[in-house]
Amino acid sequence: MMSASPMFAPWIKRFAGPTGPRRGAIVVFPHAGGAAAGYRPLGMAFSSVSDTYIVQYPQRAERLRDPAPETVDELALGLFRAGAWREVAPLRLFGHSLGAVVAFEFARIAEAHRIAVQKLWVSAGPVPSQIAALPDLPTNNKDLLADLAEIGATDPRLLADEEFAELVTIAARADYEVFNRYECRPGVRIRADIHAICGRDDHRIDVGTLRRWAGHTDGDFDLSFFDGGHFYVNEHINTLANRVITDV
Repeated sequence: MMSASPMFAPWIKRFAGPTGPRRGAIVVFPHAGGAAAGYRPLGMAFSSVSDTYIVQYPQRAERLRDPAPETVDELALGLFRAGAWREVAPLRLFGHSLGAVVAFEFARIAEAHRIAVQKLWVSAGPVPSQIAALPDLPTNNKDLLADLAEIGATDPRLLADEEFAELVTIAARADYEVFNRYECRPGVRIRADIHAICGRDDHRIDVGTLRRWAGHTDGDFDLSFFDGGHFYVNEHINTLANRVITDV
């Protein structure tokens, strides 16, 4: 059941795990332009084993009026300061698409504060040290909406609604702009293990790209694939959740 927790900001969605001995917590980081509500099915699946928290970025839903961060580091730090993560550790982090990079920066902050991060799951996410060399993501309305439709982030029928499209562009533009400013050196590593995963038909992320995530951990690195494209997650909720919650 989704609920709020007095130890966390009200916009961090909590899905309570089973009663009994606590096994840590899973933290979910949505894709750029995404909202916590879109990850509700995954949060419910994760909560069959442990408490699960889905973070909400600024400029959408109940955080619509919160100012957009200037950098990914600032975004991750705001998410870190919004919860009593030490009380629910050890943490397993799951970030999808550009949310994988937010999760990576969150892991760096948590480890710097000596909070245990057990594993980082990077789902269809670009490698941090390569982002600065990539072409900028579009930020004007027309190209931004076309990009969201092209990667399958949003139903095109919804994007045809002007009011909905305006809200989506506000959120996505805020996220795209911080990623256009993002830089990370190749030698930056976390202690936690990293498990990279994506759809076999993802035309934005290839095997070679995913393997380079290994350069950002001092721990173990694994690589997995599912059938599907960039948003394979929506087609494999239970199977994916089972893999994450059993891979400890």
